[in-house]
Amino acid sequence: MLARILSSSTIGIDAHPILVEVDIARGLPAFSTVGLPDNAVKESKDRVKSAVKNSGYAFPARRITVNLAPADIKKEGTNFDLPLAVGVLLAEGYIKRDNLDGFLLVGELSLDGSIRPVRGAISISMCARAEGRALILPLENADEAAVVSGVDVYGAGTLSELVEFFNGDKELKKAVSDPEKYFSHPDDGLVDLSDVKGQEHTKRALEVAAAGGHNMIMIGPPGSGKTMLSKRLSTILPDMSLEEALEATKVHSVAGTLPTGKALVTMRPFRSPHHTISSVGLIGGGSFPKPGEVSLAHNGVLFLDEMPEFGKNVLEAMRQPLEDGYVNIVRAAMSISYPASFMLVGAMNPCPCGYLGDPGKNCNCSGAEVQRYRGRLSGPLLDRIDIHCDVPAVRFRELTDGRSSGESSSVIKARVNAARGVQAERFAAHTKGAVFSNSTMSAVDIKKYCEVGPDSKRLLETAVERLGLSARAYTRVLKVARTIADLEGKQSLKTAHISEAIQYRTLDRPVY
Repeated sequence: MLARILSSSTIGIDAHPILVEVDIARGLPAFSTVGLPDNAVKESKDRVKSAVKNSGYAFPARRITVNLAPADIKKEGTNFDLPLAVGVLLAEGYIKRDNLDGFLLVGELSLDGSIRPVRGAISISMCARAEGRALILPLENADEAAVVSGVDVYGAGTLSELVEFFNGDKELKKAVSDPEKYFSHPDDGLVDLSDVKGQEHTKRALEVAAAGGHNMIMIGPPGSGKTMLSKRLSTILPDMSLEEALEATKVHSVAGTLPTGKALVTMRPFRSPHHTISSVGLIGGGSFPKPGEVSLAHNGVLFLDEMPEFGKNVLEAMRQPLEDGYVNIVRAAMSISYPASFMLVGAMNPCPCGYLGDPGKNCNCSGAEVQRYRGRLSGPLLDRIDIHCDVPAVRFRELTDGRSSGESSSVIKARVNAARGVQAERFAAHTKGAVFSNSTMSAVDIKKYCEVGPDSKRLLETAVERLGLSARAYTRVLKVARTIADLEGKQSLKTAHISEAIQYRTLDRPVY
């Protein structure tokens, strides 16, 4: 007898429908799987056989052939265990329904018949909605899948429980999820930007970066607070929209990094890889391509501490995702695209010893050594970083001052949210409602929204000639100036906005 069960497999961060066909025929006992299965799929026959027996059903001692269609797509993972077992039981008559056309099934089976969680549940739920099917998946994945509206989601704990549901002997509870509840973040004593003593100029630069989604690098001696400031950037980032949260959740779900019991990523990711990371670890890839750190930081922050210590090839690999907002991974058998729209925040010392320009300590580095050290960050990469900010050592008087150190994160975040609101309204027409920030403005947008007066134009001309700014760096200055104006609620760019934006190009200036 032949049974057909619809399942799904994730390719990249998107799920695609896979038809599982199970044919049981006379002949010597055998279990063969066709349709480009990987080793995990081939091994499912042993899990299915034990799960069926331990659930109280007889496994047929006949020839079983499984086809995974379409046959030209590589199948990987353990998603097909559950549809395979259900297909065998349907073909053998243990399930009394004629077909299961209204359902899409995914799940990994344990040997005792319990159903284990799978990756990519939110993407699979979107696939079920597109196919017009109800989704049945492991109980642990039900809350995550139910975040997607317009699809009926049922969580099953065991294979026998699912058979009883299909036979009408038991009801499975329909999963219901309210995405809004995941966006409430109670105050649980998280870090605050007011914890940092001094560094008001750097805090202002962080506010501008957060408001416009600008890439940023901080240059300062050891112990000046670069890492401390970076880790508090997440407290002033704008709130995530539901669309952004779904995109980030899809990436983390497919990568298997979604925290247990968390159905939706509602706080912007903050990723901080070690400088020994490989280009594959940062960008993504492998024999079976997986998302890298740039994709795990999608809609959030990628922080690179001691940035010059990262491999040259690793840093240069970021140039394309910084420009385009996605990563294309091409292999002989497939081509996969992962989203990679993130804020790059880097930290570095001003020289190899770290004390160039520090009034309290002497720097013995020669000009050539400093140039070599800074040369580890190429010009094209620095062009893609909008804000370069000096972070000087904090004076003793500021460290021991018992008064509150500047504004709290909540006050700054309110201004950031207001500025992002202005940008969302400005770009709503041609972005079709998608979140859009000043950092991603096109040339047409810059021409339309970044007009400057005669005085500002002369200031820009002087800066371009003296600092040797490239055309890309020139447009970065205009984008940052537009964000500064948005923070102040101004429609037009003023000379003060341009002047402040030019100050954030430290690494374009001569070393000595």
